[in-house]
Amino acid sequence: MANPKLIMVDEPSIGLAPLIVDAVYETLARLRDSGITILLTEQNALRALQLATRGYIIQDGRVVMEDTAENLMKNNLVKKAYLGR
Repeated sequence: MANPKLIMVDEPSIGLAPLIVDAVYETLARLRDSGITILLTEQNALRALQLATRGYIIQDGRVVMEDTAENLMKNNLVKKAYLGR
């Protein structure tokens, strides 16, 4: 595809070595910075939120929380349940 406006990515870090995960996320950041919208599903919440502008927490198929990525990373419930802090 030439000049996509949207890229959908499902679990890009699953099963990959940490160095490869870093490379994947660096590529996603470059794509984001070039103006391409990225719809990302990821169980590695910290990596996803570090890349994202907005985040949505889904439990049992329902959105239970949404906010800016920055606010979600500061949220104590999110920290405890998803970020291991």
